[in-house]
Parts: sequence; structure tokens; C-alpha cells
Amino acid sequence: MNQTTKNVRELTVAYIGGGSRGWAWGFMKDLALDSEICGTVRLYDIDREAAERNRIIGEKISAHPDTASRWAYKVSNSLQEALTGADFVVISILPGTFDEMESDVHLPERLGIWQPVGDTVGAGGFMRAMRTIPMFVTIGEAIRDYAPEAWVINYTNPMSLCVRTLYEVFPEIRAFGCCHEVFGTQKLLCSMLKTEEGIDGVKRQDLYTTVTGINHFTWLTSATWQGRDLFPLYARFVEKYAESGYDEGGDDNWMNSHFNCAQRVKFDLFRRYGVIAAAGDRHLAEFVAPWYTRNPETVRKWKFSLTPVSWRKQDLKERLQMSEDLVSGKKEITLNGSGEEGHLLLKALLGLGDMVSNVNIPNRGQIPNLPLGAVVETNALFGLNRIDPVYAGPVPASILPLITRHVLNQENTLTAALRCDRKLGLTTFLNDPQLSGVTPADGEKLFNEMLENQRAYLPVKWFE
Repeated sequence: MNQTTKNVRELTVAYIGGGSRGWAWGFMKDLALDSEICGTVRLYDIDREAAERNRIIGEKISAHPDTASRWAYKVSNSLQEALTGADFVVISILPGTFDEMESDVHLPERLGIWQPVGDTVGAGGFMRAMRTIPMFVTIGEAIRDYAPEAWVINYTNPMSLCVRTLYEVFPEIRAFGCCHEVFGTQKLLCSMLKTEEGIDGVKRQDLYTTVTGINHFTWLTSATWQGRDLFPLYARFVEKYAESGYDEGGDDNWMNSHFNCAQRVKFDLFRRYGVIAAAGDRHLAEFVAPWYTRNPETVRKWKFSLTPVSWRKQDLKERLQMSEDLVSGKKEITLNGSGEEGHLLLKALLGLGDMVSNVNIPNRGQIPNLPLGAVVETNALFGLNRIDPVYAGPVPASILPLITRHVLNQENTLTAALRCDRKLGLTTFLNDPQLSGVTPADGEKLFNEMLENQRAYLPVKWFE
């Protein structure tokens, strides 16, 4: 696509995972609320019925009286049909089902491994990657063959490995991964300015933050507001709330959701390493030794939550019912923005205003002391038909060993998945910090059983 001449009101977006009951609805609403772009969204999903329902919901969103633009929605029968001629590709899929995720998250608990999320690193993240990478090989090959010039936005976890797989399959792909975890830490800094300095009305977009690291283990090495260095204030803020935790919703608000936290892990990491950890506590806790996740009591002490897969299954039932109600008209469409930046980055790539955001892309030197080619999360400047990584500088020495271990594990995870290399897979699995207290024999037994639970999604070579 030559985006210098492309009519921004005749766009084609291929949505892979078009039956999504969460991300897709949010993206549809974001598009409908924006007056500057318009076009067609092709929905492709292995669950065609779900995609058909989203087509109806998309049409209802587009017909809402408060929409700023009208989008057409069509269901595609194949990746080829969805991708051919697409200007943009959005990937938002659930790799497998929640039954497999139940194995990811809960089987390791018998060895004392407690995972708040289980979708990025640790035993659960590794197994999720094993079934996700083959899917992304297929998607990457299809983009190479049918939409090589398209810009590709990934929302699927494990984020780093999904994006890394796309580039391994098709090095010329124009892909990036979006994650909102950094947004929460930026909002925390705004809350800090309000509560500690009485400065109200600061938005996260008003801050300048240098983002470094990898997805869900991101860090801020600088943070300023109107030229003011926020690190000294943050250091005082951390000391004030390190033990009690900080939550705008109240002292115990973190207990009212499986996703909230009181920031105690984030504060503890700052006290240890002098750098602002910039993801939610549930994710951060999984990247280090089990300091914060030794058992459920420890998790509760640090004031965050373990998210049981039973909750996710119940939530899915409720979202399925919501889908039914929206399709039937029992519930009306509520038109509100998602808070995500995907559609804004899409606009920037079309030349509708430059924008800087934190995204996951291969390391081209923006972090000079991490391996080139590894997918890292830093700021990048989006403009007409380009993404320019913003130089983040070297990762501070205090946290470099923590991050490098995971970068190398992720590279080995990709190699093991592509080669169906059981030996490399096992050593990589055992090298995760969360398994530091597990004996090799117990770890291998867990690995074998968890891998068996992925059999339906893995090449048969794994089991020969």
C-alpha cells in the first residue's frame, strides 16, 4: 500500500480473531468514534459463528447515532480472503481454550508454583508459547503471501514471542505489538502528582517517560513532567506507601478485582533496583524468583491477586451472553472508547499526525545492551508509513541480568518450538526464575505432563 495516496476513507482492516468478545468490540468502537478514517473490517476467526455475531455487533455499532464514521463489516472464510488487499492486520486470538490455560496456570501449583497470570513467562507462559508459535507461523506465512505491505498490530500474548515469530517467518513484515501495561504506571505518576503535590489534571500523555525492557517486564529509566524530574518525588512516594500500598480506590480496593493491585511489588522493585517497574504487579511478580508468589498467603501480603482460570471461564460465559444480548437487541450498544491506542497508531501510519507510544518491535539498537533482533518494548515514533524506534539507551546494570535472562529464554523458546526440540524446551522451561525451587526431576515430570496437555495444538514431532 502506498499510504501517501491511500484514501483514508477506503481502508481495509483484516481482524484475525474476529470473533473476540472483548478486544474486537473495543476496536470497533474506537473506529466508530473517529471521524478521520473509514472503510471495511474483515472478520476472520476459526469460530465462524462468533465472527458472524461480531459482524452483526459491528454493524450495530456503525449504525449507532453517536458514531463519527461508518464502517462495513464482513466475515471472511479464510486467512487468504481476509488478508488479500488489506491495509492493516489486527491479531487478537486466544491460543487454544481455557482448558489448556487451566493446565498452564494450575498444574504447576502442585510444586508450589503460583502464577497470577501465566500467559507470558514461567511454566504457563512457556506452554502457552508452545501452542501459540505454530499459529503465528501460519499467520506470518499468510501475511507474507497475501498482505506483505500491510501494517500488523498484535494484541495476543505472549506478546514478545508472537511478534518475534512473525519476524522470524517473514523478516520484512511490518508488525508491532501493543500493550497497555505501561499506561497504568504513567497514570500512577499522575496520581502521585495529585496526592503528593496537589497538581491535578495531569494526563499520562503529558508525561515524558523513557520505556525499556520487554513486554510485561517494562521499566521507566526517566520520567518528567514539564521538564521536572519525577524520580525524586517517586522515591519519596515509594517510601511513604511501600508497606501499606497505594490504591486510589481505597486501602482494600485491590481485593475487589482479579486485576487490581496496591503497587507494593512495583514499589519493592524500585527500592531494590532504583528503576520504575512499569507493568502491573501481577505480571511483574512472574519475572523474578518467587519473592512475591511463594504461596497464596505471600501473594495476599503483597496485595495483588491470583486469577484462577475458573474465573476466566465464568467471565467468558458472561461475555457470550452479552454477545447474544447485543445481537438480539436485548441490550443496547454503549458507545465508549477502549483506552487503547491501536487505532491512533493506525492513523499516524496513514499520515494523520505523528505519535509516540510504547510498542513491541525488534531491537535495532534502541536498547544497545540487549541482543539485536530480540523483541523489546520501547517508545517509537509513528509517522507516515514508518515506525522509528526511540533510543532508550542501555538497560541499567541493576536490572540488566533480570531482563537478559528472559530475552535469552524467549529466543530459546522460539527455537525449541520451531524445531520441536524437546531437550532445549525442557532446559529453557527449567531456566525460568519461577522454577528455581523445583528439582530437575520434578520439573521434567511437570514439563512432560504439561506438554502432553498441549498435544492437540503441537506438531506430532514433539511426541515421536
